[in-house]
Amino acid sequence: MRRLLLALSVALVCGTQDVAVPRPMEDLDAPKVAGTWYTVAMAASNPALLGAPLRLYVQELKPTAQGDLEIMVRGRWGARWCVEKKILAERTESAGEFNVNYPVVDRLVVLDTDYENFLFACLESSAAPEQIRACQYLARTPKVDRAAMEQFERALKLLSVHIHVILTPRQAQERASCASLGCGSYALLTPHSSLLQDQRKTA
Repeated sequence: MRRLLLALSVALVCGTQDVAVPRPMEDLDAPKVAGTWYTVAMAASNPALLGAPLRLYVQELKPTAQGDLEIMVRGRWGARWCVEKKILAERTESAGEFNVNYPVVDRLVVLDTDYENFLFACLESSAAPEQIRACQYLARTPKVDRAAMEQFERALKLLSVHIHVILTPRQAQERASCASLGCGSYALLTPHSSLLQDQRKTA
């Protein structure tokens, strides 16, 4: 968490540009992120990205022996909902940055994680990150950690990611089981809404 706070401080001091560039977690220990994760909250620079193709629900992260990262997700492909798919994130020289071959995005940036409770990551287009960027707060359980959520919200503001989506624990369970709502319902928040306030209203 201290790493992300430092990165955000740098972005504030040097933030003469309209859009901050995500700083990857340089000391990421990829094997430690292995296992089950839940998409607790998501955000995107364009609300259309959260319909398709980046309305993804992470299920599991699988580090490989080569240092890559296999991301098991469920999402929408064509007219089909809740399709399970694997995204291969290929390692780069930076421990917290991976190359991906996926519609509209080509880079995965891990912002911060404590390995046991939360992980913040963004998918983006290296050609136009300010227009195409989708970020997620992942947790080991469907339960929302309020301190982590506040930290995630601060990061979003500095990254100029204005559209927020939050999943309540109930909705996260619906997502996991791919209930009739289609991978879980969600609430679309306005740019000035508080993630925590809206979570309390919908829980």
